Amino acid sequence: MNTSELQKIKQRYNIVGNSDGLNRALDVALQVAPTDLSVLIVGESGVGKEIVPRVIHDNSPRRRERYFAINCGSIPEGTIDSELFGHEKGAFTGAVGESEGYFGVANKGTIFLDEVGELPIATQARLLRVLETGEYIRVGGQEIRKTDVRIVAATNVNMRKAISEGRFREDLYYRLNTIPIQMPPLRDRGEDILLLFRLFAMQMADKYRLPKITLTDEAKRMMLQYKWPGNVRQLKNITEQMSVLSEKREIGAETLRQFIPQDPESMELTTVGQPGQHSYESEREILYKILYELRGNITDLRRDMMNLRKQLDESRNLQEAASSLQTNIISTGKTNVPMVSPRKSPIATYTPSAEDAEAEEIETEPESLNLNDLGRQMVEKALERNDGSRKKAAQELGISDRTLYRRIKQYGLDKK
Repeated sequence: MNTSELQKIKQRYNIVGNSDGLNRALDVALQVAPTDLSVLIVGESGVGKEIVPRVIHDNSPRRRERYFAINCGSIPEGTIDSELFGHEKGAFTGAVGESEGYFGVANKGTIFLDEVGELPIATQARLLRVLETGEYIRVGGQEIRKTDVRIVAATNVNMRKAISEGRFREDLYYRLNTIPIQMPPLRDRGEDILLLFRLFAMQMADKYRLPKITLTDEAKRMMLQYKWPGNVRQLKNITEQMSVLSEKREIGAETLRQFIPQDPESMELTTVGQPGQHSYESEREILYKILYELRGNITDLRRDMMNLRKQLDESRNLQEAASSLQTNIISTGKTNVPMVSPRKSPIATYTPSAEDAEAEEIETEPESLNLNDLGRQMVEKALERNDGSRKKAAQELGISDRTLYRRIKQYGLDKK
């Protein structure tokens, strides 16, 4: 947009300032106005976010339809659904008649939802449905109604933090944030601070027929360095106070200090940036994005660690089972033999053939030479004590007949 068109917009809406951040916000608003895309205006409290949706509506094809500005933070949680979507008669105590709600009345027009970050979670779900399908249901009703409404929202809440804390729906955020507009805080607008001061001082002088106040050079520097936590609203308030209460019409630094809050946070000064100087707004957005993505990575890492821990537990249980089995085999004879640790002896798994389909158990066999010798001795002694009876020998060893048969073949005892 060229400078002349931008100045016309500022004059029409009484917008004062020439900072790059303000011009960029107005430029984006005028570019998106002819579309029906949702817009999310982000900025601190008191920066003047409410003027942008008016600019969008007045320069859109809906400019002849109705425009509603709704402060979501000022409506009680128990009645906000009724205010936005309407209600049926008798839907709740006091509902003596039907109500269309803003979305019904504003059909074909524009709704500005200020402080949208304060919406209850249940209301957020209703709003998401309107954005996606244009459908809604009155409180206490069953009929699905349709509406064609352009939604422009604004918030001073850190939306990514609200999403991470579960106070705002992520899917609704992305639906509202189709076109983001960042309104700069007053401390980042440089010389606009002095322009706004002159405007407010002139308005007070005209309204109350007072001599107009001015600033000394030192007071101007102090105004530019002050961080203005209340933004434009705070600047207007202080200018009005000085216009009425100050005996001097030329405001110096000492007089200004009497009207600027003295708490440490408000007295912090900000570095005055020159026009065109680097801004850190984009870096903050990048950091917020990185932190949000890092949170997802940590969640994935935690899930992978849980899976790994589960695998380790399963492996440990298998080792304990193999160790228990070895102890059972070794200690059933008359002579107790110390247990061989499964960590020092590799374990092999026996796979039964079709002929062994009726085997009572599939047993892990240690391949250690020492353990094989001990097992052979136990089998030989058991057979000797039971006069060669395999059934009795198997019972004494605590194994099945089939397992004893395999061990006899494995140790070559059937060839004796």
